[in-house]
Amino acid sequence: MRVGVVGLGIMGAPMARNLLRAGHTVTVHSRTRERVDALVAAGAVAADSAAAVAAASDAVITMLPDTLDVEAVLAGPAGVLAGAAPGLLAIDMSTIAPDAARALAAGAEAGGVTLLDAPVSGGEQGAVAGTLSIMVGGDADGFARAQPIFAALGTRVTYMGGPGQGQMTKLVNQVVGAATLAAVAEGVVLAARAGLEPAAVVQALAGGAATSWMLVEQAPRMQRRDFAPGFMVRLQQKDLRLALAAAAALGVALPTTALVHQLFAAVEAHGG
Repeated sequence: MRVGVVGLGIMGAPMARNLLRAGHTVTVHSRTRERVDALVAAGAVAADSAAAVAAASDAVITMLPDTLDVEAVLAGPAGVLAGAAPGLLAIDMSTIAPDAARALAAGAEAGGVTLLDAPVSGGEQGAVAGTLSIMVGGDADGFARAQPIFAALGTRVTYMGGPGQGQMTKLVNQVVGAATLAAVAEGVVLAARAGLEPAAVVQALAGGAATSWMLVEQAPRMQRRDFAPGFMVRLQQKDLRLALAAAAALGVALPTTALVHQLFAAVEAHGG
């Protein structure tokens, strides 16, 4: 397929590379020229706007930091919808507010464009390896059309229902992931103070009810004090704010999530 990618950050750039490896024709656009040039060197084609990406593509992926960014890139004057021909498949893989995803899908549909919300989990490592978990909301026929694209990016692709439901699923993922990360961090500190052998702790816990991706992947990094970032705190905070707002609208209490949100606020306050 002719696939466009707008947004070539930590996640978008490796995703574009995996699309190239899968044999798709890839057109890219980013505000950072160096990122575009690196993809062009790998075989992609550069475009000077999101609208130009859409004009050259059968499907366009957006991978951007926040709701306002997605709204501007999809629906702005030089955005994807401005350059789209009827029948274009747009796939937003950012994490944004579910209500915004629904509104964007309705606006796209009015112009003959199918918009899926398809946020991902797995981080930079999953983006590079092509092993992302992809949670998809939107039109079922659009989901079927997107399968060759998703196959190049992830190993678990789940259709969650209509517009916005992919985003809502991602917020559930962030609630569970962030709370689990906090629990793993506390367990690692307790084990260290008790003099337990780090690798043995992970091995023991990984065989029981306490196992998780956060334990297996992140505990060893904590134990060796490898704090090289794989995701920005400000974006994790954005995700948790979205989750707390969605919960408030639904009348759901998330006390642990609220606490973790404040713990990350402390990290932010110290410049982490």
